[in-house]
Amino acid sequence: MTLTAEPAPARDSVEEPTAAKIAVLPAQADPWHSAPFARSVADEVRALVARLAPAQRLWLSGYLAGGLTAAAETPVPVVAPDTAPVTILFGSQSGNSQILARRLSQQFAGRQTAHRVLDMLDCRKADLEQARELVVIVSTHGDGDPPERAAPFFELLFGRKAPQLTRSRFAVMALGDTSYEHYCAAGRRVDARLEELGARRAMPRIDCDVDFEAAAAGWIDSIVLAFAGNAATMVHPLAEPVSAPIARVWTRKNPFAAEILANQPLTARGSTKDVRHVELSLDGADLSYQPGDALGVAPRNAEAQVEALVAQLEFAADTPVQAGERELPLGTALCEHFEIGTLTAAFVRRYAQAAHSPQLRQLADNATALQRYLYGRDLRDLVAEHPPRGLDARTFAALLPPLAPRLYSIASSPRATPDEVHLTIGVVAHESRGRVRRGVVSGRVAMLDADATLPVYLHRNDGFRLPADPAAAIIMIGAGTGVAPYRGFLADREASGAPGRNWLVFGDRSFELDFLYQAEWLAWRRRGLLTRLDVAFSRDQAEKIYVQHRLREHGADVWRWLQEGAHLYLCGDATQMAPDVEGALLDLAREHGDLDAEAAREYLLELQRQRRYQKDVY
Repeated sequence: MTLTAEPAPARDSVEEPTAAKIAVLPAQADPWHSAPFARSVADEVRALVARLAPAQRLWLSGYLAGGLTAAAETPVPVVAPDTAPVTILFGSQSGNSQILARRLSQQFAGRQTAHRVLDMLDCRKADLEQARELVVIVSTHGDGDPPERAAPFFELLFGRKAPQLTRSRFAVMALGDTSYEHYCAAGRRVDARLEELGARRAMPRIDCDVDFEAAAAGWIDSIVLAFAGNAATMVHPLAEPVSAPIARVWTRKNPFAAEILANQPLTARGSTKDVRHVELSLDGADLSYQPGDALGVAPRNAEAQVEALVAQLEFAADTPVQAGERELPLGTALCEHFEIGTLTAAFVRRYAQAAHSPQLRQLADNATALQRYLYGRDLRDLVAEHPPRGLDARTFAALLPPLAPRLYSIASSPRATPDEVHLTIGVVAHESRGRVRRGVVSGRVAMLDADATLPVYLHRNDGFRLPADPAAAIIMIGAGTGVAPYRGFLADREASGAPGRNWLVFGDRSFELDFLYQAEWLAWRRRGLLTRLDVAFSRDQAEKIYVQHRLREHGADVWRWLQEGAHLYLCGDATQMAPDVEGALLDLAREHGDLDAEAAREYLLELQRQRRYQKDVY
């Protein structure tokens, strides 16, 4: 189904490109390419400048020219990428590795240590060969896999073309989640491979769980001591710092209590899903976000569920246990710190060993049987069926994984709704084994009314940004709640008057029941902001139709937009939707670009490196 304000051109009105024209994307003349920054920094500065009004740009230029003169007397080393003595290499899926890389960069800058920060997506063989001091921060995604943007780097590192690194020193931080069986697998692989290639280990690898802040901070301090003193380029220490106002920083451990302004259902009565539009007030938060960012909601287990679990355990709720860096009463720790609503294979295996349960150990050793057991069960079910005999409260708590953060793509723009942030939340709720199971955050949100508050914090997502050029066209692909950031994109482009064309490809189950934000998309289409809207509702016909089918159906138009410089965005489920969409994109590149399979993959990779193909998948 296509709803469009743009007639499709006749085939013969578009030049049929040859493979030679398409396989390599020409670099356009861009003064930012010669800026004295790393490319990632230049992209951030360019994006900021593009959002400023003329008067704001004039003020900023005067401030930089005059207000920073005194600070500029202390030189900061500007180092060409191939001579930087310390390379900070990050591979990030949700942004945590990038955030930590940035913190380490700030520490090096404070020590006046020349360095560069490099996304694994941009890392080539020459970058590895030239890195004498290498710091790697990488997360693990899915079933032990590297982050999606890091896949080309892993192919290089573990392939036949990997360089020998006998002149390099390295240190690795691995981020992961102990709920998963292959905990920190990506970082462990990199750590072992760098040593195989001859690099010398400067520090032991550190493996960090989802509650990584304290461990990461200590590791960063150690890295600075280990590498800053050995950097090839040092300048004199910083002058006495100038006092400056510091905005309050809201984090998962120190969230902002945002008042709920609206909590409205987006799905119609009769839908198989409950999706909510939630509007929160940021008044007084001094919190600035961009479209594409996410908002974290500090998770907290329901007290009724915790009380029922404690009663099953027969431990006193006030028994002290260790919860991360703190000692807390068991009841409080189960509410605030530990995951109790989801069972994973890794946890069940740990629990089976500690609880000395032969029956559970036998089950844990059978992967197929264990997966069947996990379905529909939570910690209360496990404890009821296999009590923790012989375990005290401290030992039991030490087995539990920490509560993972809950992040939601922001569905608004600060240009359009100042001091507000909007979320699109799919409520997780189902019945299993005689009990209703609810999502830790979404289940709580479903029961909150206006005037209640949610504890929130900002999670920046620099890998999912609107083009710096407001005239650039965008193609937005999303299914279900994956459409949320695109609402923010269009609100921002409308408020800023961006002239670029906008195409949305959206999918869900039912046109009548699940067309999220239908009235807004159609209103934007009538006003001409949304150039084209294609929808796929999988259950409205006998044969299921998804967004990837629409992409194949309109492949010639997608290809034409890309050849004209459009930016491509993909948001939603990483397990099925994202790979299916990627397959469709590769197919249309082969069909309409006359590329072979390898050239099609290289084409999409080059789009990613140019930041013209960005993904936010989960």
